[in-house]
Amino acid sequence: MNKRDVVIAALNGEEVPYTPWQMGFTFESLQKLEAHYGDNINKVLGNHLVGSSVYPAQKDIGNNRHKDFFGVVWDRTEDKDIGIVEGCLLPEANLDNYTFPSMDGIKKFHTTEIKKIQTSEAKEHYRFASLGFSLFERAWTLRGMENLLMDFILNPEFAHELLRSIADLNIAAVGNMINEDIDAVMFGDDWGQQHGLIMGPDLWRKFIMPELKRTYGFVKDHGKRVIIHSCGDVQELFDDLIDLGLDCFNPFQPEVMDVHALHSKYKGKLSFWGGLSTQKTLPYGSVKDVRAEVDSLLKMGLKGNYIFAPAHAVEGDVPLENLLTFIKMVNEQAGIKSD
Repeated sequence: MNKRDVVIAALNGEEVPYTPWQMGFTFESLQKLEAHYGDNINKVLGNHLVGSSVYPAQKDIGNNRHKDFFGVVWDRTEDKDIGIVEGCLLPEANLDNYTFPSMDGIKKFHTTEIKKIQTSEAKEHYRFASLGFSLFERAWTLRGMENLLMDFILNPEFAHELLRSIADLNIAAVGNMINEDIDAVMFGDDWGQQHGLIMGPDLWRKFIMPELKRTYGFVKDHGKRVIIHSCGDVQELFDDLIDLGLDCFNPFQPEVMDVHALHSKYKGKLSFWGGLSTQKTLPYGSVKDVRAEVDSLLKMGLKGNYIFAPAHAVEGDVPLENLLTFIKMVNEQAGIKSD
């Protein structure tokens, strides 16, 4: 079995010869690893999935500021990975003065992006199209978080219009890639806090769920799997998400949910990707702590419906020895020697 085969078996809920994995790192933590491993970093990590972006990357406009494809400016002075939104493109509850990106630029971008998943090496991996800040997040980056949450109450028609317009573009953009050699589409859309949902379940079902039904349905109708990355405590939505067609949930944060209990509860219905604590164990735990947590997750993964990963991109506050420990463990459980 190659890496793609193992991931497919895991997502099918089958027992696997080893637990597949996918590890991501922030700018600072990746620097630590590159200093240790050198240019061989990707081979050492041995990740099992490879993604191609649906929307073009942010453009550097100077002074630690980057502009994304939707026109949102991100200040990376403090947060060097994503940044902080600068200003508000929709100061009023209407779309009168805003024009969504055209499909022409998206299609041109796809021409080169798709080549990343057509190489012989990429075809050994599970391949997905990636669309971050896909709906609720895209809406608040344009409108502002507080404004959007108030719109759910004071301007519901506008909120529906905004989310519907975003979903329309997402479906068109994904549609341009859906017949390419990909296995899944991964959407990024954070709905959770450390305890519960940002907007609560009722508003989520009223505003977010209808657009997910259309979007996930489009992907499923084309025979691809649906993956969602949504940070925080969103477990109260799992049954709804399964009904909508979700196949795999990420990042599966152990600080806000019982990963072992949920994996057991939803076995055969939903796969999970993540689970290793990035808030507690990795930055503050000992090597022994890391070993224990990783070992329990890897054993759980042998049952299927699980892809091992840190619960988010690993931050720069994680000691090098903890980084090296879990990298070595995931490789060795697959029979790969790692220094």
